[in-house]
Amino acid sequence: MVLLWYPKCSTCQKARKYLDDRNYSFETRDIVLDTPGIDELKKYVFQSGKEIKKFFNTSGMKYRELGLKDKLNHMSEDEMLSLLASDGMLIKRPILICDDFVLVGFREKEWSELDENC
Repeated sequence: MVLLWYPKCSTCQKARKYLDDRNYSFETRDIVLDTPGIDELKKYVFQSGKEIKKFFNTSGMKYRELGLKDKLNHMSEDEMLSLLASDGMLIKRPILICDDFVLVGFREKEWSELDENC
């Protein structure tokens, strides 16, 4: 299991605490210092079963600065993947990567199903 996170993000800290409290074995990877590439992101999108737009950090300053709310609807999937791969701050976090699935964002109810799936 790998937790893609940004250490200064309070939601990421909650997710890490959640995993620690339940004694999960996982690695951490700083999403800003070691931003996933296009191929990795494609894989995560596929494994998550979510549309690529769900991988954007819509509450981030960078998202607002670039005016992505209005631009994403007119971008191709390849353009969105390139944009995400260009800056880890654009990626919604945390991302939990398991063998067969990927969770995007931290919602405790969704993460509570880890015992059955990871």
